[in-house]
Amino acid sequence: MGPHRAGRRRPPCRRRSGVLGGPGRLALGISGARLGPSDTAQFRVTSESAAGLQTLARHFPAGASTPAEILTARGSAPAVVDTVARVPGVVSARVSDQGGDIAQVDAADLPGTAASYDTIRAVRAAVADVPGASAVVGGSVATALDTRDAAIRDLKVIVPMILTVVFVVLVLLLRSLVAPVLLITTVILSFFASLGASHWAFTHLFGFPALDTLVPLLAFLFLVALGVDDNIFLTTRAREEAQRQGTRAGIVTAVAVTGGVITSAGILLAAVFTVLGVLPLITLTQIGIIVGFGVLLDTLLVRTVLVPALVTLLGRRVWWPSALSRVDAVADRHSDGNGDGDLPPHREHDPGATSAGPEDVDRIGPSPVGRVPVPEGGRAPSGSGERP
Repeated sequence: MGPHRAGRRRPPCRRRSGVLGGPGRLALGISGARLGPSDTAQFRVTSESAAGLQTLARHFPAGASTPAEILTARGSAPAVVDTVARVPGVVSARVSDQGGDIAQVDAADLPGTAASYDTIRAVRAAVADVPGASAVVGGSVATALDTRDAAIRDLKVIVPMILTVVFVVLVLLLRSLVAPVLLITTVILSFFASLGASHWAFTHLFGFPALDTLVPLLAFLFLVALGVDDNIFLTTRAREEAQRQGTRAGIVTAVAVTGGVITSAGILLAAVFTVLGVLPLITLTQIGIIVGFGVLLDTLLVRTVLVPALVTLLGRRVWWPSALSRVDAVADRHSDGNGDGDLPPHREHDPGATSAGPEDVDRIGPSPVGRVPVPEGGRAPSGSGERP
């Protein structure tokens, strides 16, 4: 029976893939995501401002209500108008106002379309080649484009900074290099899984056209802060228990002790953030749903299943290079064969003990003088060679 069961055990690589597969599949929902909804898609419910823009679009040329505003030198205004009018995507261009040495040129494009940002980039490139124009391009679409580019740039700068700070704090706290990498990886995986699952819901259930430009960064900040907080609760207790009873038993004890607190706090935080989902602004709705789902995912799956499973698979190696990752001779004799080196039960509360316990004697063999049971009176039989 025993060999048959051992032969059917899944190899470690398949177990790892099974542990990471669920959040990994959820993260695939982020593929094809768009940033930056149009001006008419900022509200989850019908608004008068959006209805007014739609009315203008029906009776006037596209983009007439929100044109691209180009400020240029007054003498270069005709050349700028001629250049802008030839840019693909621009419906019309005209000088709308002049004052002093400055002229304003309005270029009506197609706001809210997938190509509107490309049109603004093309207009900026075109007016930059007009001699003496010194033209700058603004307007609502240009502002949205700049906001989107700034949000993407912030993601590339702020996210590595946050992860670096978190890594340094975890290294100092856990005195390990492997455990911080493991914990940060689970936090990143949890974030992408939450973002992917929420984006799928936004697209197929709620009908949102795109993610707001600020949503990914704000959701990352909230989820990393909350996820690392729970990680610290769990792993610090696991490290304390690992010093007494080994890594595998320590992570089990840590989950049992901290699980109630982490789960209760996670459900409460998820409920608080989910309340944002009932507000009319799409930005707040998206943040509330992503963070609420992410906190539940982190609490119920990542912190209670994924992290303990990965720690169990790695064993004592998770604490490398601290002394806790190394095994002395006694612990090495009691290793389960997977390199964990956990101490036997009779050494749980005294890792530095050197005397052999009953189990050690059974492994080593009988002593030279033999092992004779001692009667209840406390004296060994005469000639037994055993002292009382």
